[in-house]
Amino acid sequence: MKVTEHIAQAKDTLISFEILPPLKGKSIDSIYDHLDPLMEFKPSFINVTYHRSEHMFKKKADGSFEKVEIRKRPGTVGICAAIMNHYNIDAVPHLICGGFSREETENALIDLNFLGIDNVLVLRGDAPKNETFFEPDPNGHSFAIELLDQVAHMNNGVYLEDDLQGGVKTNFCIGVAGYPEKHFEAPNMQTDMSHLKKKVEQGADYIVTQMFFDNQKFFDFVARCREMGITVPIIPGLKPLTTRKQMTMLPRIFHVDIPTDLSTEIMKCKSDKDIEQVGTEWLIAQSKELKAFGVPVLHYYTLGKPKVIEKAVAAIV
Repeated sequence: MKVTEHIAQAKDTLISFEILPPLKGKSIDSIYDHLDPLMEFKPSFINVTYHRSEHMFKKKADGSFEKVEIRKRPGTVGICAAIMNHYNIDAVPHLICGGFSREETENALIDLNFLGIDNVLVLRGDAPKNETFFEPDPNGHSFAIELLDQVAHMNNGVYLEDDLQGGVKTNFCIGVAGYPEKHFEAPNMQTDMSHLKKKVEQGADYIVTQMFFDNQKFFDFVARCREMGITVPIIPGLKPLTTRKQMTMLPRIFHVDIPTDLSTEIMKCKSDKDIEQVGTEWLIAQSKELKAFGVPVLHYYTLGKPKVIEKAVAAIV
């Protein structure tokens, strides 16, 4: 079932989760162990991220350096199929521009269609950690809207081969990212919002936001979207703050603000255990307020913290 169909049929705010694929060499059991405690909340769908491999230079015996791939996280398509088979829950694979050619993207979409997976979240993706700027694959997409166009074309039976006639029309429900605090590369919020509107006009069915810790920023973002004529569902993305390190890491990497009230309470904490408690309470309060606001879905970035998410969701369902 499509994400938008779940939302249309819902009588209350839905719950969904997002997970990372395990690092190369680990089994699917690590995914099940992560998700099993969260299944009691009957999530409507599970997002599975897609990661380009990272690179480093290893020194060889002769003194020269060799570029090698590290920290691979393969298996997004397979994990989605496994989740749907194991839990009978819809899965939403992420598709990214970085590290993938148009042909590789088309092949992934064909595989997803064969497997009966009819949801995708299209993203540009970030630059590798060891690179300053995003560089697309030479035969890939530079922007998420180009990737969205490829999915939309396949929904209309248009494939990359010009002479391919009568191609099967796929039926993907397409999600895109939204940024309540502006994408860090956008010169201003108005420009960022205009880009988002173009994505919706070209086929995006719903929006999932970047994490945020100040609900007012989300409320303002929704208001801007509606004023611009963006009417698709807008799903808030939520993440717990659990360590002192995240106080500087999250603003630096994800370009989000930590509210003064939250940072003040965290600075009083003497251990990460205390910080996790403060972060959990903040997440619960955020979730309750968003639910009262009438959001269609509460989408939680679990990212290795399923117990914190479990505690928070248990307090609001």
